[in-house]
Amino acid sequence: MCGIVGILGRDAVAADIVDALKRLEYRGYDSAGIATVQDGHLDRRRAEGKLRNLEALLNEAPLVGRTGIGHTRWATHGPPTERNAHPHMTDGVSVVHNGIIENFRELKDELTASGTTFSTDTDTEVVAHLITRERNTGASPVDAVHATLKRLEGAFALAIVFAGEDNLMIGARNGPPLAVGHGTGEMYLGSDAVALAPFTDTITYLDDGDWVILTRDSMDVRDAEGNAVERAVTKSVASALMVDKGNHRHFMIKEIYEQPEVISHTLSHYLDFAKGEVRDLSGSIDFSKISRVTISACGTAYYAGMIAKYWFEKYARLPVDVDVASEMRYREAPMEDGGLTIVVSQSGETADTLAALRYAKGEGQKIASVVNVRESTIARESDVILPTLAGPEIGVASTKAFTCQLSVLAALTLLAGKQRGRIDATQERRLVEALSEVPRHITTILKDEAPYEALAQDLSRARDVLYLGRGINFPIAMEGALKLKEISYIHAEGYAAGELKHGPIALIDENVPVIVVAPDDDLFDKTISNVQEVAARGGRIVFISETDAERAGCPIAASLPVPKCDSFVGPLIYTVPVQLLAYHTAVFMGTDVDQPRNLAKSVTVE
Repeated sequence: MCGIVGILGRDAVAADIVDALKRLEYRGYDSAGIATVQDGHLDRRRAEGKLRNLEALLNEAPLVGRTGIGHTRWATHGPPTERNAHPHMTDGVSVVHNGIIENFRELKDELTASGTTFSTDTDTEVVAHLITRERNTGASPVDAVHATLKRLEGAFALAIVFAGEDNLMIGARNGPPLAVGHGTGEMYLGSDAVALAPFTDTITYLDDGDWVILTRDSMDVRDAEGNAVERAVTKSVASALMVDKGNHRHFMIKEIYEQPEVISHTLSHYLDFAKGEVRDLSGSIDFSKISRVTISACGTAYYAGMIAKYWFEKYARLPVDVDVASEMRYREAPMEDGGLTIVVSQSGETADTLAALRYAKGEGQKIASVVNVRESTIARESDVILPTLAGPEIGVASTKAFTCQLSVLAALTLLAGKQRGRIDATQERRLVEALSEVPRHITTILKDEAPYEALAQDLSRARDVLYLGRGINFPIAMEGALKLKEISYIHAEGYAAGELKHGPIALIDENVPVIVVAPDDDLFDKTISNVQEVAARGGRIVFISETDAERAGCPIAASLPVPKCDSFVGPLIYTVPVQLLAYHTAVFMGTDVDQPRNLAKSVTVE
């Protein structure tokens, strides 16, 4: 995940920016850079690789400006070279950026047609040129940024400085987090309070859609329309050695909100958004030579594997077996030599999953692991490591790790389909574009938690809750039920909607909420027929869909709208409402959300 730091200081800021960026190294990165305003002009230093390379460059050629921005980049558009490293600059503007500008191609074509020359492969460079174009018409820095923000689509955080403006920095947030640090005669911007901890414990967290105008003595926060808004100034308990909850009540909700950011960085590790194609992993996995895949995992990760089964079989026409890891080795299933087994684990230390890995390896399988910790035992014992790049996940109930696992498996599906000749270039580009839109769609859902808070009060009174989904959304129903069980302690079960009449319908009455995951896909009408069966028996229906609840043709107790999206990425989008529903129900009930009873983050015993 990219990291952003900005300082309006009293003395030269380059060394402090490097130190702050070091505290963001846990996010992962492949290049780094700093730009400062000095003697009225912009100057920068950038280096491929780790921060020590940037430090060596700064020792040879120091930056002495008192105003500067810094960045650790995880490549999304273009390879991780010095040329593509941030900050990006024109003669008058320098920008660092975290996230994805979805409409960058359209903006780049527009700028190129008007004579702009681009020097990088990144999406970020369009931001610098758009601001510069506005400035060249006579707009002030503030007006130029506001006009540019209106043109940008996607999820992003920005920090911007200007030539000739030693006492000005502008930040913007639309998805990825951004915090303002308050000093005495100094001001700071950072991706989180951890980066700013050595400088200040006085923090303002920007809300989604905010942008902020900073001087050394002032903070002016605006909303998306440019209206001045008030944001709380708080005392942070973050230190350089800890992950902080920020302005969130629990780690779980913080991690839910981090999903647009971590998903974008995970996807960019496997997809080239600029070219609209999956990156070549053929040196590690050649799906054209694989006739069957086995996926094994536990808990939430198992549901990620179930979703991947639908993806692989539909888009790559590749048969997949999915096993709960705690059962797989005891089943003693015969496995063909040279086959591929994918194990999925957030910690990389899950005892049952590790045992399944070792069983599969003993059966002559090639092992690929989808893990969040590259140094873990599972990663070390795998032939191929597929990192999820979710960053530290503190909440016991997995949220961002799950959606990052889905991101990896979706990208792997594209690779499999491409290598097996089942996905052509046009379809590949369409699906890559659909994945690039996921962070924006999730950001849209996160803008309004009120419906979930209201519904939580109703759910808290239930003894039993049913979740229904069809096709690829059946695992989402099971994941929703698991989340509710884990943190609210309400009994819940997830079912394939078509199985309702084969038993669970006997449970339906006016006291049983039924939560239906119902995207407007090929199975929508069949899902609705099951919804009507529930309604006929007095069940209280919660409708999660991108389409109008009136299409259900029966009474709906509550509707949770979801942005319209490609059905391929639906599981990533529809996961977020069931996470929020579980979270707010648990909060209303007063349970220990981050550390629910009887559960551990990493299950390292059988």
